[in-house]
Amino acid sequence: MQFLLAFVVVVPLLGAVAALLPAPPGLKGRNPDQAVLRHGVTVTGVILVAVLVLALGFDHDHPSKMQATTDISWIPALDVRIHLGIDGISLPLLVLTALLTFLCALYSYFKLPQGPSPKAFVALILVLESGTLATFAVLDLLLFFLAFEMVLIPMYFLIARWGGARKQAAAWKFILYTLLGSVVMLLGLLLIGLKSGTFDMVALATDNGRGLTSSVQVIAVLAIGIGLAVKTPMWPLHSWLPDAHTAAPTVGSVLLAGVMLKMGTYGFVRILLPIAPDGMHTFAPWLAAFAVAGIIYGSLACLALARPGAKGDLKRLIAYSSVGHMGFVLLGIASMTPTGVNGALFANIAHGLITGLLFFLVGAVKDRYGTADLDTLAGATGAALYGRAPRLGGLLAFAAVASLGLPGLAGFWGEMLALFGAFDPAEGLNRAAFLTFMSIAAFGTLLTAAYLLVVVRRVCMGAIREEPHPIADVQSYEFAAWTPLAALTVLAGLWPAVLLGLTDPAVQKLLAGGKS
Repeated sequence: MQFLLAFVVVVPLLGAVAALLPAPPGLKGRNPDQAVLRHGVTVTGVILVAVLVLALGFDHDHPSKMQATTDISWIPALDVRIHLGIDGISLPLLVLTALLTFLCALYSYFKLPQGPSPKAFVALILVLESGTLATFAVLDLLLFFLAFEMVLIPMYFLIARWGGARKQAAAWKFILYTLLGSVVMLLGLLLIGLKSGTFDMVALATDNGRGLTSSVQVIAVLAIGIGLAVKTPMWPLHSWLPDAHTAAPTVGSVLLAGVMLKMGTYGFVRILLPIAPDGMHTFAPWLAAFAVAGIIYGSLACLALARPGAKGDLKRLIAYSSVGHMGFVLLGIASMTPTGVNGALFANIAHGLITGLLFFLVGAVKDRYGTADLDTLAGATGAALYGRAPRLGGLLAFAAVASLGLPGLAGFWGEMLALFGAFDPAEGLNRAAFLTFMSIAAFGTLLTAAYLLVVVRRVCMGAIREEPHPIADVQSYEFAAWTPLAALTVLAGLWPAVLLGLTDPAVQKLLAGGKS
């Protein structure tokens, strides 16, 4: 288990280096570009298998216990250690990351976005995977920061070199926002480490803030929270996200929404809640207020983009929907209760599955029509995907109703538990304020349903128009890449105990200061 966890973090980096090297004789095949894309599928497939073996070997009877741990001294002067481990909070995020990266590599093998060398594309995807997996596996604050930053450069180049219109501006906006947030976050992490005498996240969580004064905790939560909020993204620090999603290639959008946004909310749960509880208690009402503002803002922005004549971009609409969905995650965290935090973690996984599928589908629609502009797609009567490409239309409608939180699908449980957490927040928090936040967030679910149903009506319904080039329905490689996401969306919706059984004991222990 120790070896496997280190393996899944390090091997994508080695695979990235191998992707840039000349292919050995006999492995080039007839097409060197396809050979390197096949290399990407192979490496990400091996990582997915290793993560699944790790999940099967995980002690599910004790999910609150750190497992598969590696603890090696790295910088003795600062007590920085190469400390890896997983529990019920991080394991689902590891599986989600490995799955989405493999599906993106598989999709790219058949549908590579236009851009420079496929070698660089595959190498960047693998570096991105390694950084994301490391973020969810490391247990040292400085290693967390390094892994957190490691994903920025590959995503920048994926947008800037393989993106669409206005890709340079979007890439610069992405990197500047996230780097600025990270500088502030580093100061907060250093403050905690220097004041407490250790950067070890397990030791700090067990101490539960007792070694830090309330003023230090407040400053640390403010500094670290800004960096995490940018990556989440929390309103009003979200404005880089719609541009990045609109310009990014399909697989870039899938990875950005599916795994990178989860790094911010994971940091709130893994670092701030257990290490600086007094500081979190101070800022929890503000975090909840910004969360519900994001829910309403994201929904209203989507409604504005969805209306006829608005020239709304479908990818941009899905990006704004992520601002709203991540608002529910932040609201659950802000409640500081096991119910709310479990809801936040469940909503994280659900958002990764559903929004990843949505970006795959929107990318497919854009490939077929040559545009993601809703007015162009809908035309006079509607794009009529039900009639022209019924399987594609059916999948898009399925992903939309999953995103709006239909009971029985994954999107329902996380939002409901986050609302329950806000209904009865942690002791000491203003219940009247949180009841107000809960009511506003509940209204946001109605707005979410409104804009998603408008999108389904405009894109999937309408009279079939005669065109010289018919629209292709779902291809076999698309079916292979999308089916796991749809199946897991149904499974998580019908059997939420699979995920909650992992997260709940770990969350209980985290909030209790390391005591099971």
